[in-house]
Amino acid sequence: MNTKHAPVTYKGRNLGIVALVGIQLLVGFIHVLFGFWLLSAPRTSLFSTGSFASDIYSFYTIVFGIVTLVFAAGLWMEKRWGWLGTVTVALFVIAADSLTLLDLPSVPGIPKFAGYGEITYSVVVLLYLVQSHIRVKYQISKT
Repeated sequence: MNTKHAPVTYKGRNLGIVALVGIQLLVGFIHVLFGFWLLSAPRTSLFSTGSFASDIYSFYTIVFGIVTLVFAAGLWMEKRWGWLGTVTVALFVIAADSLTLLDLPSVPGIPKFAGYGEITYSVVVLLYLVQSHIRVKYQISKT
C-alpha cells in the first residue's frame, strides 16, 4: 500500500511557490511605495541621514521593489529568469546588508535595523529555491 500523497498545489504550483510569490509581491509593493514616500518625505524623517544618502536609498528601494515584482511574476510563470533573478536579488541583499551591518561601504542609507530581517528572509528564500525539486521546475541544473 502506497501512503505517499501528492503535494498540495494551486494552479499547478506547489504551495511554497504560491507563498513565495505572494510574499515577494507584498515585499516589492511595499518597497516601491516606501521608496516614493522617502523621496517625498521631509528631510527630517526618521530614516533620513542626509540628502544624498536619502535620495540614493530612496531610488535603491524603488528599483529593488520593481525588480522584486518583476521576478515574482517570473516565478509565478515558472520562468527560468524569475528563479535566477530572485536568487540574484537575494544574494545582493545579503551582501549589501551584511556590509552595512559591518560598517563597510554599501548602498548609502540602508538602515541597520532592517538588515537582520532582510538577511534572514533572503537566506530562507535561497534555501527554498535551491532545493532540487524547485530547481528542476525552473530548469536549473545542479552545477
